[in-house]
Amino acid sequence: MRYLMIPLFTVLASPAMAATGPFFSLRNTNFIVLMAFILFIAILMYMKIPSKIGAMLDARADGIRSDLDEARALREEAQTLLASYERKQKEVQEQADRIVANARTEAERSAEASKDDIEASIARRLASAEEQLESARAAAIKDVQNRAVTVAVAAAKDVIASQMNAVRANSLIDESIATVKAKMH
Repeated sequence: MRYLMIPLFTVLASPAMAATGPFFSLRNTNFIVLMAFILFIAILMYMKIPSKIGAMLDARADGIRSDLDEARALREEAQTLLASYERKQKEVQEQADRIVANARTEAERSAEASKDDIEASIARRLASAEEQLESARAAAIKDVQNRAVTVAVAAAKDVIASQMNAVRANSLIDESIATVKAKMH
């Protein structure tokens, strides 16, 4: 109930209900309020407040406009920088791709060269091993031949010594002397 009374008293206490008498009277509050309002507007006009407010609004609008222009210029500059950085990033990426491709090619070339070097090294080692085998075989054959000659000489010595007597030795010496004389003259 109390909440219903508040709007009722608000309506009853309104200035429209307080106005009494003729309109153009100093006892009429509506007339007094109208006169005060007109006086207020006149003072505002005399002090040139609307033009000052307009000038302030124009200055504010100019400031906002200059801020917008500056923001637009900054945005364009930022877009230019962004495009420049994107170009540079693209160039750097292309350069990195080229470096990677060159590194791969160089690695493949190096691997191929290493493979060729290893094959050549293996071939040299095989050739060296074969040469050592041939040398060892030749040395073994020479050693066997030398032993065979030594054994043959020893056997021949034994055979000749067993067949040799004094008469036969003297006749061989005489034959040798005769052969030497014939060859010398």
